[in-house]
Amino acid sequence: MKGWGGLALLLGALLGTSWARRSQDLHCGACRALVDELEWEIAQVDPKKTIQMGSFRINPDGSQSVVEVPYARSEAHLTELLEEVCDRMKEYGEQIDPSTHRKNYVRVVSRSGESSELDLQGIRIDSDISGTLKFACESIVEEYEDELIEFFSREADNVKDKLCSKRTDLCDHALHISHDEL
Repeated sequence: MKGWGGLALLLGALLGTSWARRSQDLHCGACRALVDELEWEIAQVDPKKTIQMGSFRINPDGSQSVVEVPYARSEAHLTELLEEVCDRMKEYGEQIDPSTHRKNYVRVVSRSGESSELDLQGIRIDSDISGTLKFACESIVEEYEDELIEFFSREADNVKDKLCSKRTDLCDHALHISHDEL
């Protein structure tokens, strides 16, 4: 009977490791997809469009402390984007990397809405995947909203690595993933 206990312990450890890796793959993939979606949405805004920020109170000298900032990277716009960005996770599918056996999440619907433009070979698409990815995305937005706004309020290079790997550790295994993979 002693052998069964050891076997159960080993099996539990293996299942726990497998679950942890799946969870890490999921959260890393959700973070990377989230960054892609936010970067794309920001790029769609006319760079000339601005929004007034600051206090709308009138100073004793009759002036106001209002400044105009680019709308695309304003806190108001970013907050609005964060409220709806996770809905786009339904446009992603799951792909297993043949060499590492890790899960990656890839866009399965082009920005124009056509799925026929993309190579979908080896990509699993179903409501369970998109629902799980959406939930992971919502968890990331809830937990890291301030960091997301901070990163996207100013232009930055390699946001995926800086945010998803270095700042949040959601992708600590994935520092070698290329930027164009998603």
